Amino acid sequence: MRLRSGVLAAGCLLLQALGVAIFLRGFFPLAVRARPRGGPRGESPPEPAPPGPGTVSNWTKIPPPLFRKVVIVLIDALRDDFVFGSKGKQFMPYTTQVIEKGTSYSFIAEAKPPTVTMPRIKALMTGSIPGFIDVVVNLNSPALLDDNLIWQAKTAGKRIIFYGDDTWVKLFPKHFVEYDGTTSFFVSDFTEVDDNVTRHLDRVLKREDWDLLILHYLGLDHIGHVTGPNSPLVGPKLREMDNILKKIHISLLSKEGEASLPSLLVVCGDHGMSETGSHGGSSEGEVHTPLLFISSAFEKRSGPLTQPELVQQTDLASTLAVGLGLPISRNSVGNLILPVVGGKTMREQLRFLHLNGFQLSRLLEENTPAYEKDPGYEQFKIAEKSHGNWIKLYLEGNNSEILMNLGKKVLKQYLEALKTLSSSLSKQVAQYDMYSMMVGTVIIMEVLLMLLLSVPKALSSRAEFEVPLSPSLFSLLFYLMCLVLCAVHVIVCTSAESLCYFCSMSWLTALGVMMLISALMCGILSAIGKILENSRLPVKNPAVSSSSWSEVDVLMLAGTIGHVLSLGASSFIEEEHQTWYFLINTLCLALCQELCRNHFLLKECDPQHGTSLKQNFDGIREASDCKNIDVPASGNSKLDKVASSTEFIRGSDKWLSLASPWIILICCRLLRSLNQTGVQWAHRPDFGHWLTRGITEARFVYVFVLGIVFTGTKDLLKSQVISADSSVKSTGLWEVYSGLVLLAALLFRPHNLPVLVFCLLIQTMMTKYIWRPLKFDAAQITIMHYWFGQAFFYFQGNSNGIATVDVSAGFVGLESYVEIPAIFLTAFATYAGPLLWAIHLLCYLSSEVSRNAAAVGHGCFCYALMRSIPVAIYIVLVTGLRYHLFIWSVFSPKLLYEGVHVFITAVICLFFTAMDQNHSQKVQD
Repeated sequence: MRLRSGVLAAGCLLLQALGVAIFLRGFFPLAVRARPRGGPRGESPPEPAPPGPGTVSNWTKIPPPLFRKVVIVLIDALRDDFVFGSKGKQFMPYTTQVIEKGTSYSFIAEAKPPTVTMPRIKALMTGSIPGFIDVVVNLNSPALLDDNLIWQAKTAGKRIIFYGDDTWVKLFPKHFVEYDGTTSFFVSDFTEVDDNVTRHLDRVLKREDWDLLILHYLGLDHIGHVTGPNSPLVGPKLREMDNILKKIHISLLSKEGEASLPSLLVVCGDHGMSETGSHGGSSEGEVHTPLLFISSAFEKRSGPLTQPELVQQTDLASTLAVGLGLPISRNSVGNLILPVVGGKTMREQLRFLHLNGFQLSRLLEENTPAYEKDPGYEQFKIAEKSHGNWIKLYLEGNNSEILMNLGKKVLKQYLEALKTLSSSLSKQVAQYDMYSMMVGTVIIMEVLLMLLLSVPKALSSRAEFEVPLSPSLFSLLFYLMCLVLCAVHVIVCTSAESLCYFCSMSWLTALGVMMLISALMCGILSAIGKILENSRLPVKNPAVSSSSWSEVDVLMLAGTIGHVLSLGASSFIEEEHQTWYFLINTLCLALCQELCRNHFLLKECDPQHGTSLKQNFDGIREASDCKNIDVPASGNSKLDKVASSTEFIRGSDKWLSLASPWIILICCRLLRSLNQTGVQWAHRPDFGHWLTRGITEARFVYVFVLGIVFTGTKDLLKSQVISADSSVKSTGLWEVYSGLVLLAALLFRPHNLPVLVFCLLIQTMMTKYIWRPLKFDAAQITIMHYWFGQAFFYFQGNSNGIATVDVSAGFVGLESYVEIPAIFLTAFATYAGPLLWAIHLLCYLSSEVSRNAAAVGHGCFCYALMRSIPVAIYIVLVTGLRYHLFIWSVFSPKLLYEGVHVFITAVICLFFTAMDQNHSQKVQD
């Protein structure tokens, strides 16, 4: 069976995408879980029994609620400095007064990455740490089945009302007696999205038919996404939120005279925002949010204002459960925030801490085999024993100072035990599915090895492979490998203590994967055998086969290897854009040297010498059997370029050619200052967001884009089906490329439009003044396209952090959230740089009539190889560094970017293959 190099590359990338998907499913762990909540509510543990015979405490019920009504105001993307900093004093005067002189407790709640809304709501309501993969399902949140505060409140008969982000409605369906959800992803809406929440306030605050009111405001988050945290729109929005908090607080206070219990107002944020206004990463601005508890049950603050204490965001679920008289969620890893219950008696405080400790120790038992040796568990048992001694003294009626001192000691022991237990459980979130990771890694590495072994054939004149399917699939080795892998699969799946994704697949699917792994291994061994066999044969044309490497070739090889090796360091991943900036700048200098060498060598050499050189190499080509090889793929490339450059470098074009690398360097330097990205210099100022774009105008552009793409597609279909005219196909490709450029111009933020302009300028200059004069082959041009595509990914302002994904691009021209178009537009805007350079590569190789028919296949194969190498090596590195300190904040986001990039590249290679239809016919001619 014969395969073209483009078909092989596309097939290999599809298989690698499968391996990446299996690896990602095993890598991103599931959080620690208690038993399912399907049964009745768990009974509360009793108070610790006093040691020895005597009176036994019968306090086994859940303590009664501490507050009559609770209002939770969640302000999306509320950074801690928006409340505790200068902005808070200027724009939130009432809240600042309550913090400094009112009956309140202030904290800074630390959120764990990923700092996006849906995982953070889960953390707030369950007390657990959601898995990192939750960022992927953030766009379509399924119902939350874990034990949580909302479910416990509904089960206890609490009446819950919700207004705001409809993510809550999706997570907690049928839990609210009244709700009004607003779309969270339409980020161009700053006003109505909050007005739709506030319009219910006057009516609902007068009513008495609710126990828990939740308000989720989105306007501040939308302002951050579009204009950033330093926008003049932030101040008025904070003032609006301050007035809302004032209204709620005054209303709650006005009704407390009639009630036996006070009310509680909780103000918090789900996450903060970075210096660019986005979120998802782990910078201080993204993970630190304010947490305020305001109630008349607290003592009025006095004395100087101190720095708010740092707590965990997961602590809110435990604290609110105690405040509402509910069981603590079974999966919670949070600690009770003690000052909230500090006004209660010592017995009540110890009871609350014991409930929290018992829940954490039970969760530890269900997730850790050797839980009895855990320091937190041992500390809890010691505190529980001391608690029993305290109860004995209490029941005996001892009111001496001994009882008070012992109570304080037990309180301290409980707090230390809770802190240690919570830390132990948080560390266990990283429960990797190693079997699925290994299966995915094996597929990825086999594909990479197959591509590397196929390089000689893939870059030959015919760019075709003779794939021996029958010998591989019917060999004894293939069946032996299948049997061995199936045996390993049975052993692993029957002995695994934890849930394994690959083991949960059907046996037929698992068998198919095992056969795929076996077939790839047999193909690799067959390719190695052929290479060893051919190495013993004499070389027919040593002049052709022993071509030397130019400085550009060495640079591209060294740059590719260096970039791959740099992925093993967290700092290089955070600042990866600097690596690509360095590589393309160095490439420009190398191209400048190549142009100067050709120009001055031609000028100094005898013209007849140059002519004879050209004739000699023409003779070598005619004598060889590789007459259709891509122009410079054989012979001495340096001398060939010297001899053939005269027809290109004439007149003013000569000076433009010499100046083009320096012009490109200037463009790249300007683009670097357009968007500050990464971590170290992201705070530095760059061009602001100057303009906004209307919905009507955007829809007009969509119509033009569809028209251009339709025209190009028509020409492509005509060239594929009706005629084999390469000019028609080339015209169609350029029309498709033009449509994609126009779409990118629509989706880019206004200040990013220079990125698109410089992209087109650099592509034009390199095409006319570098690639054609220097006669680079398809492989070299492909690598240059890939490098510039990666650099432009960062020129757009992207980074390896999720916070830089511009979700606002997914809603250009849309009045409401539509899932599929929003996902497509966001993905296109994020990867516009690599996509446009890849499509330009296809257009360029298809339009160059001087190249042979294998050029497109060569380009497709090299592009697939350039994408396959870093993702394969990075997956191996991430597996080895899975317990690294920065695995979730640095390495995991990069892994998601790499995975998505593999899928996009696979689609690109399929498009390359579809456009390479005339290859076989032209090679035979």
